[in-house]
Amino acid sequence: MVQIDEKVYGQAKAKLESIFDAGTFVELGAYTKRSGSDADFEGVLCGYGAVNGKLAFAFVQDSGRTKGAFGERHAKKIANMYSLAVKNGAPVIGVFDSAGAVVYDGASALAAYGRFMKCISDASGIVPQIAVIDGVCGGSSAVAASMFDFTVTVADKSKLYVNSPFVIGADAGSSDFAVANGISAYGAKDSADAFAYVRRLITVLPANNADGAFADNGDDMNRAVSFNAEDYKAEELLAKLADNGSFTALYSDYAKNTVLGFASFGGMTAGVVASNPEKKGILDIKSARAISKLVSFCDSFAMPVLTLVDSEGLDVSLEAESAAYASELARLAYAYTSSDNAKLTVVIGKAYGAAFTLMGSKSVGADMALALPSACISVLSPEASVAFVWNDKVGEKSREELEAEWKEKCASAAEACDCGEIDDIVAPEELRQRICAGLAMLASKAEGTPARRHANMPL
Repeated sequence: MVQIDEKVYGQAKAKLESIFDAGTFVELGAYTKRSGSDADFEGVLCGYGAVNGKLAFAFVQDSGRTKGAFGERHAKKIANMYSLAVKNGAPVIGVFDSAGAVVYDGASALAAYGRFMKCISDASGIVPQIAVIDGVCGGSSAVAASMFDFTVTVADKSKLYVNSPFVIGADAGSSDFAVANGISAYGAKDSADAFAYVRRLITVLPANNADGAFADNGDDMNRAVSFNAEDYKAEELLAKLADNGSFTALYSDYAKNTVLGFASFGGMTAGVVASNPEKKGILDIKSARAISKLVSFCDSFAMPVLTLVDSEGLDVSLEAESAAYASELARLAYAYTSSDNAKLTVVIGKAYGAAFTLMGSKSVGADMALALPSACISVLSPEASVAFVWNDKVGEKSREELEAEWKEKCASAAEACDCGEIDDIVAPEELRQRICAGLAMLASKAEGTPARRHANMPL
């Protein structure tokens, strides 16, 4: 039997052991040799195992063996693993750490990258794919890693770039750089933290697009919650609303005006989009981009989306207008209007202007829209509305009185209910109960008219 050098394999196997449950990893293609070599094994480990009891597949590029150089057999080994993952409807984890293509292979090496990218593309929307940048990931590998659903980087270790920082003469490619630019969904402090985060994602996500993410976690669907709707932090509110207070965040250091991630409500995992009141919930370019990504992902896997709105509106700045702001907001509109998954929206506080429309309103496709009694829904803020429409009344009443009157008569949750854009007004303590009930009702949502053979004739 061919003997594999465990010392060389040790680092890569340690990564796999950090991902999979103890003793469950099974390697695929273990004895694949490098093309043209009788001694060197291919620099990538592929296989499957269990992640908290769920089947998952993974490949780990091994920089300790031929620097993890990417070539034809490297791609073939990964492709064989992908085929099994898709057939079995199980997620894929890719750990990137490669010095790049085998230069001697020429066109075949370039084609190998193309085949790798096609594997990722073909599996997209069928099984979740998570990339971990645990070393060098440059050029075409960076493109491939960015095709995954979510990318995780590691502080002081990840080098993720298309063009090397040495070539462009700038400090790019680090984990901090990737996080700040929305390339990385999570910046881990070390490899152990990265793999722990991956395990959390695999646990909460559905195994495939036909699976659904349900889990009986023992939390009471009717549990009352207590919070001040006019003074709260989004993360703290989600901890109260979610099952067992568990929330897995995404892009928290990129889209800072919005809190995004996954949480379970009554046993059903949902994508969560929540305005960040500490940033006035301003819907800026980064928030719009990240929300679009999450809503699209959830739609691919038939996961519901819960949107919590508390936004003073859009970003009013030359910087936004100079950066294709309208196009990013258009992408957000497309994400909500074109998705078929269940969507439930709650207006927690303020919902001014286009922020109300774009953040999961009924007009862009929400199945159900709720509001708290103190919600304020208006084209302009009460202050701006009074200045624009009722300025001539100042003197008859104080400006503060007019603003309060505007909020009560023209911008209240009751007013939005009257015109059918809000389905119900919910007391804060009942919010978890209503979210769980709404998502449970929408669990079997089907788009269009259900098929039937014929109507049932009367007697």
